[in-house]
Amino acid sequence: MKLTQKNTLRDRRKKRNRAKIFGTAARPRLSVFRSNKFIMAQMIDDEKGHTILSASSKEFAKKAKNKVEQSRLLGEAIGEKAKALGIASAVFNKGPYQYHGRVKAVAEGARAKGLAL
Repeated sequence: MKLTQKNTLRDRRKKRNRAKIFGTAARPRLSVFRSNKFIMAQMIDDEKGHTILSASSKEFAKKAKNKVEQSRLLGEAIGEKAKALGIASAVFNKGPYQYHGRVKAVAEGARAKGLAL
């Protein structure tokens, strides 16, 4: 499969997923970006169009043994930061990725800290 075709399919998945999801100030969108080395997450208020909070697995690279553990710690950190700002629930945006592995670990980590997704 050519790279351009692969990117086109990825963009379609991303747009299809994003068309159904909208974040507000009371219930922001928890967006996940996954690279080969790290994973990043941010909570976005789509009404105002800005990021409320963000975190990266770069902070936990030395604490965890593998990437899935780093992702879980990232989810827990997002959950704690959201709780400190008074955010109780969020809409989970997995982007073009499957809800599996590292992406799933972020969601489970956030739920472990009391964030309703």
